[in-house]
Amino acid sequence: MYKNGLKPFLDFVAALVGLLLLSPIFISITVFLYFSNQGKPFFFQQRPGKNGKIFKIIKFKTMNDKKDATGNLLPDADRLTKVGSFVRKTSLDEIPQLLNVLLGDMSLIGPRPLLTHYLHLYNDFQNRRHEVKPGITGWAQVNGRNAISWDKKFEYDVWYVDHLSFWLDIKILLKTVMKVVKSEGINAADAATIEPFDGQ
Repeated sequence: MYKNGLKPFLDFVAALVGLLLLSPIFISITVFLYFSNQGKPFFFQQRPGKNGKIFKIIKFKTMNDKKDATGNLLPDADRLTKVGSFVRKTSLDEIPQLLNVLLGDMSLIGPRPLLTHYLHLYNDFQNRRHEVKPGITGWAQVNGRNAISWDKKFEYDVWYVDHLSFWLDIKILLKTVMKVVKSEGINAADAATIEPFDGQ
């Protein structure tokens, strides 16, 4: 009842209210990132959703597109702008994903949508994370986020799939607020992004 009925409804209402309340912040960040990233405040990328269905995620763009002499993008840490670093540290880069929730591609709570080229690397257990819609935040995010191993991340994701409930979502939502306030688990070992998943 909750998973297929009430949860999607609550997602839509919460995302709509959230966008309205956060619109001043949304607009301000968009303007700052527009100038910081040469007119590109948003980042779009294809991600797998429920049952592996591909959708286009939208986030604030926290890294510029600077390249080296050979035309290759510089390392993530070198492309992370000052504005982008603040936006990422405060998790404000996730705000545009409320639009993905409104479109029905994502939920407020669920396993984070990972990269599409990871799909063929998952074993049967890891692939179970796609039995529900991906979320803006989730059980893995409030239990370490990018500071935990891939194995642990998948373990938390599948645990959420098996224990999904209204009260668990409320618990994750409250813990997310605390994590954001404390800026816990943002990155692993001071890296700009977590190490890529290689299937091992």
